[in-house]
Amino acid sequence: MGVSGTGKSTIGKLLSDRTGWAFYDADDFHPPSNINKMNRGIPLTDRDRLPWLDRLKQLIAASLKNNQPGILACSALKSSYRQILRGDRSDVVFVYLRGDYDCIQARVKQRQGHFMKSDLLRSQFDTLEEPQDALIVDVSQTPEKIVDQILSQVG
Repeated sequence: MGVSGTGKSTIGKLLSDRTGWAFYDADDFHPPSNINKMNRGIPLTDRDRLPWLDRLKQLIAASLKNNQPGILACSALKSSYRQILRGDRSDVVFVYLRGDYDCIQARVKQRQGHFMKSDLLRSQFDTLEEPQDALIVDVSQTPEKIVDQILSQVG
């Protein structure tokens, strides 16, 4: 979890490669109306996010019910969003990819073809409620070091 540009997809894919677990990118589950808003530079509201979060919650529940662990790259910026995703499950672990605004802004500006525009990053930082119950990883490290750190602490 983390704001746009922290490397959630990159880290998630590397974790998937190392663990053999399925990888899911929450961006793939946004309804077209959300993508349209973000393409136009309009921040999403809680109301916009709720159906998206519900779809992700269903994905998590189905994966765990079928005993198929997975990795989900998702912003999950607010505590309430994480509570929706986790529900009452203790086997859902959040990894917070944390970085400062300037570092992340530079990354977002370099991305090509992503619907999340760099001018929306400030709204994500404004919305972000840093988790108290997550593994916190500094994104200034290499992706490989980040994955090593996650695997050593999560198992």
